[in-house]
Amino acid sequence: MSSSPCLHRFKLPVRALALLMACWVHQGPLGAQPVPGVPTMAKPIAPNTPNAANASNPPTASGSAGAARSGSPSPPATAPRTIGWEALVPADWDPMKDLKGLNLSILSDADPRAIAALAKLREVWDNAPINPAVVGQTVRLPGYLVPLEETKDGLKEFLLVPYFGACIHSPPPPANQIVHVLPKTPAKGLRSMDTVWVTGVLTGTRTDSYMGMSGYRIEATQVTPYAERPAR
Repeated sequence: MSSSPCLHRFKLPVRALALLMACWVHQGPLGAQPVPGVPTMAKPIAPNTPNAANASNPPTASGSAGAARSGSPSPPATAPRTIGWEALVPADWDPMKDLKGLNLSILSDADPRAIAALAKLREVWDNAPINPAVVGQTVRLPGYLVPLEETKDGLKEFLLVPYFGACIHSPPPPANQIVHVLPKTPAKGLRSMDTVWVTGVLTGTRTDSYMGMSGYRIEATQVTPYAERPAR
């Protein structure tokens, strides 16, 4: 499978590799670097650590997942489950295993090793596995918006990503950290990188768009502005 067309805007392999690696370690899937005026979606905890099971974005801590951990009654089966981006990643998946030992400081953008490493990482990330445990669930997920199709009536199609700038200012994250959103009705008044809540059934449908490969899809029943706590 070819790499995402979005990646072709990033012509420098070493810089693109550095961005991808830094975004994974410091921004996703469990967190986002603070941006003035932009809410942080989750805490920056590395995957597969003892604290990872307890990691959550701010709304999750007060939502259904937080209530379940504290022993409170579970919400009705029809209620959306508020999740964080870490829930979309299989616990045993290591996206950086093929780059361990790679020293970017000694590579130039023309170095075949850098070009090959970027192609390999993009192939792995574009084919990132999904978490079957969350497929089919009605979920509520916060994220940053990347427009795909906009009409006079509003956004008919967009990508939801876990950190600011993904697919716009930096290469796409792994496919299991991109959700393809099809609102039931066009979403109005939203712009690129706006922060939103998306609610709907999460499926494992893959989509290869011009902005990145997504491993999930939500046909959204609700798209609302992000807030610390979702509206009840």
